[in-house]
Amino acid sequence: MRRPLDLRHVISPGLRDLIELANTHDFDRVTEQVRNLRGCTHPINLQGWTVTTDQTTNEVVRSYRSEDEPSGRLLTTCGNRRASRCPACSRLYAADTYHLIKAGLSGGKNVAETVRDHPRAFVTLTAPSFGPVHNRKTDSAGKPRPCRCGTHHTEEDPALGTPLNPATYDYTGAVLWNAHAGQLWARFTTYLRRALAEHLGMTQKALNAGLRVSFAKVAEYQKRGLVHFHAVIRFDGPDGHTTEPPPWATFDALRVAVGLAVERARLTIESDAIGERVITWGDRHKVDPITALGDGELTDDRVAEYTDAKVAGYIAKYATKNAEGTGTVDRTLICRPCAGRGYVRGPDRFHDRCTDCDGTGQAELINALPVQQHVRQMIRTAWALGHLPEFADLKLWKWAHMLGFRGHFSSKSRAYSTTLGALRDVRRAWRLAQAEAARTRAGLPTTDETTLVTASSWTYLSSGYRPGEEFLAAQVRHDIAHAQRLKQEGLLPA
Repeated sequence: MRRPLDLRHVISPGLRDLIELANTHDFDRVTEQVRNLRGCTHPINLQGWTVTTDQTTNEVVRSYRSEDEPSGRLLTTCGNRRASRCPACSRLYAADTYHLIKAGLSGGKNVAETVRDHPRAFVTLTAPSFGPVHNRKTDSAGKPRPCRCGTHHTEEDPALGTPLNPATYDYTGAVLWNAHAGQLWARFTTYLRRALAEHLGMTQKALNAGLRVSFAKVAEYQKRGLVHFHAVIRFDGPDGHTTEPPPWATFDALRVAVGLAVERARLTIESDAIGERVITWGDRHKVDPITALGDGELTDDRVAEYTDAKVAGYIAKYATKNAEGTGTVDRTLICRPCAGRGYVRGPDRFHDRCTDCDGTGQAELINALPVQQHVRQMIRTAWALGHLPEFADLKLWKWAHMLGFRGHFSSKSRAYSTTLGALRDVRRAWRLAQAEAARTRAGLPTTDETTLVTASSWTYLSSGYRPGEEFLAAQVRHDIAHAQRLKQEGLLPA
């Protein structure tokens, strides 16, 4: 009988756990389960079972129990879209977003290929100014000009986007604009249709009977901490992408309608503490045609001609980003035990001071965050506004780390193209087909999916790896990154 290893001399907990996994469990299965996560940094731990039976014969076709795993649990990917949290899952999310946007531009994924002939525009909507900030200016010839502070800032200069005079900068207006940006976009889409009908000299009823406006948009943070939106807007016939838009639905009409909608879309906010504020779009907006021709890479420097692949890639890039690019943090600041209130209900129904946050309501003190002063002031302003009764529904203390923005980073109209859920269903079907092919190669009988019934029961246990599994996951991430570098260098097939 083999004696158990004496691991008391192993200092590293991760290494000690890895040795235990290698010696006391089915190490090959542990490694396989970690590799199947493709480098996920914070997997979900589940416990439960799944049984698939043939409803015609009641024969059990497939069964799985997490208790049969060496660790007694099933690991599955976290699915987080944020690159700062999980690069592996965010890459998959970006790929799905790319195909979703691309299908609405070129067809495919159950979208008619004739959409590439419909009028389409790449639209950028920005926030207004809340005070002058440090920036990189250029003249009409593209030659750099000094900032108003007299400095030629580099692209990496941390001063970019920060106020020239923080004492006069409208932080309250900036945070409230972020908080209402999603509502302002919804108001813009409403006014877009109204402006289009007005420009074409017809009623909205007649417009809706002959035309459908489809769109997909994504939010991006500017260096000054304010979001702006990139959107693909497309004209379709009354039945959607399968029908041609009427002849009067042109790109020029779309361009004019966008300009009118930007001017007219506004929200009015009233507060005893800050008075009345009007939320509007900034003076700068961009409307460019999208064509199916051209090569090259789309960058933030606008070009005269956009292509389907460029626009889809550009939008997908921002679908996995949050506000971290502005220098803020990627986690909520509210204390979970007291939900940010600073107090908890005691046994005698009186409020007791929360001991976890010492009554501040903050899981991390705003004053101690490793951020620059401009970002800290926006976070502090969002936190303070969130405690005003008139802004309670905005939950700004929950979104203070997002500088007040609480909308969806990407969204689309119903008829624009396919959905993320449909793309995931296709991926699931492909995996089932691969499993059936493996059964065939192993000489096992195949099954007809239409006759199968699946029952399951799953319970959430925790998130993350065991210390030893984290070593294996790090190796997987290293292997994936190494393979990607070899592909970029042309040493491996793409």
